[in-house]
Amino acid sequence: MASVGMHEAKTHLSRLVERALAGEEIVITRRGEAVVRLAPLEQRRIPFAEAFGTLPDVEIADDWDELPEDVARALGMVD
Repeated sequence: MASVGMHEAKTHLSRLVERALAGEEIVITRRGEAVVRLAPLEQRRIPFAEAFGTLPDVEIADDWDELPEDVARALGMVD
């Protein structure tokens, strides 16, 4: 566990956040006394299809990611 002073924390916050995200616990001190712990939040990423596939009455078409031909032509993607 790393300990840094308030001034250093303000000066190097981005660097300290990166260290915390990498798993290191950072304690911020004020006048030598620990006052705050910097640690990453627990977050679970849900895949798009899983998130929308679990909603009631929601269906995702097999061709949801295909452009209609007229739209593709308008964008210059098809001759």
